[in-house]
Formats: sequence, C-alpha cells, structure tokens
Amino acid sequence: MNQTIDTTTAGGSDPRPAGRSASEPRRWRLADYPSLLTVPAILLLIAAMAYPLLTIVLRSFSEPEWGLQNYVWFFSTPVNLTVLARTFSISACVTIVCVIAAYPYAYLMTTVGPRMRLVLIMCVLVPFWVSGVVRTLAWVILLQDSGVINSTLKAIGFSSIRLIRTQTGVVIGMAQVLLPFMILPLYSVMRGIDLRLVQAARSLGARPALAFLQVYLPLSLPGVFAGAIIVFILSLGFYITPALLGGPRSTMLSTLVQSQVLSLLNWGRGGTMGVVLLVSTFVLLAIAAPLMRQRHKQASRS
Repeated sequence: MNQTIDTTTAGGSDPRPAGRSASEPRRWRLADYPSLLTVPAILLLIAAMAYPLLTIVLRSFSEPEWGLQNYVWFFSTPVNLTVLARTFSISACVTIVCVIAAYPYAYLMTTVGPRMRLVLIMCVLVPFWVSGVVRTLAWVILLQDSGVINSTLKAIGFSSIRLIRTQTGVVIGMAQVLLPFMILPLYSVMRGIDLRLVQAARSLGARPALAFLQVYLPLSLPGVFAGAIIVFILSLGFYITPALLGGPRSTMLSTLVQSQVLSLLNWGRGGTMGVVLLVSTFVLLAIAAPLMRQRHKQASRS
C-alpha cells in the first residue's frame, strides 16, 4: 500500500508558494534588479547629450577635412582669444554679483519664521516658472536709454548712463537669471549650521562681526563654492541674455558659436568653439573639486 510522505515538519510549512511546483522556473521581478530602473534615464542621456556631444567633437576634427586646422584657427585668431577671455571675465563678474546678492538673502531665510521663510522661498522659485527670454526682455525695457532706470536718474537730477548693449547690462541680466542657482545651495548649507556656535563665540567675548567671520562664514563656504561653480559654469554657455542685452564689445563665446553654425554654416569651427568651452569647464571642475573636498573636511572638523 502506497504511503504519502509529508514534507512539512512540525510547526513548519512548505517554502514553495502555493500552486507552483519545484520544477517551475522562478518568476522574474523588477524588484530583484533595481538598477534596471536607471535604464530609461541612461538612454535619454545618451540620446540627448552623449551622441550630440560626440558628433560635435568629431565635426571639429573632420570638417572641412580631418586634422587640427580648426583648433589652429581658433587659437591663432586674436578675436577668438579675446572673446574667450571676455567670456570668463563676464562669468566671473556674474558669479561675484550672485554671491554678494545671494548670501544675505539665504542667511535671512535661515533666521526668519516658517511663514516668512515660505514667502522667501517662493520668491526664489517663482522665476523658474518664467521663461528666461521674458525676464531678459524685461531687462531690455528697464535698461534702455529711455527705460525706467535712466528716467529715474534724470528725474532726480543725474545724467543718464548707458546700460543696454554693454557688459554691465549683460552682467545685470545674467545675475538676475542665475541668482536662484546661488541662493538654493547656500540655503541648503546654511540651514544645517547650528546658530548656537555663533552665540557661544559671542558669549566668550567675540564681537558679532568677528563671531560671524570666524565661525559662521567658514561653515557656510561649502555652499558658496557649490553655488559659485554652478553659476560660473552656467554663465560660460549663456546665450539668450548676452545676445539681447549685449553689443559688439560684450560678445561671448556662445554668440560666436551661434554665428558659425547658423549664419556661416561652419559646423567645424562652431564645434571647435564648443569643445574649447567644454574642456575649459572640465578643467575648472577638476581644479574646484579638490578645493571643495578640502573645505568640506575643514567644515566637518569644525
């Protein structure tokens, strides 16, 4: 007489799910391979960034023929070097203006109450909902010779100043557009600083200004460096604002790229300018990364 052997032990249960035999293959589940969730983003980056970038690099070497003639042309033309230097100088000025304007604003965000902080945060986020073209056109109205600023200066007895089609106008417009990118990293670092450290320094006899400079400022420098790098890199490739507010003496490299590609249809030289700008950005990041790591270590030890 056949006997049935019970595979379960006392107090135990069959580890196999009900309705599935031992020979049935294990079902594939996405939860077992979470890294697959990154595949769509990786494919999008390849399609939107890697492929166009590779095409630009190849065209800089292959058009009109293979060689380094485009790079020789770029570095042997004084105008190109002047525009490259101007691009870096304008970007540096924009970064400095953003640091000066964003630091007190971000500090205020950490000291006010929740409701006022929400209002200040909304003031930072609202510009992201407005097109950069619209904001730049608003600055054209404000900075033109008969604009609000010059009309106000004339009304109070001062002579008008030329702001449109100048580097000053470009810096003002770019700083206003990029200011949120400076405020947000600063605020994220500042809200993690314990204000009791400043109070402790003041209780030990340090003046408020000295306590701020020696305690609070060093702890906030990682946010300053992070925001400055973001603003500087974005400034290097800015096109809309310099094109609308700038003039011949405030031309940036992005404007020359547009001229070579769209006006002259010279993809080789335009790609060369783009590669030079990209390599300059990578060099900047390579220099800034160790400095930021060192500053983070010093801040964590403090």
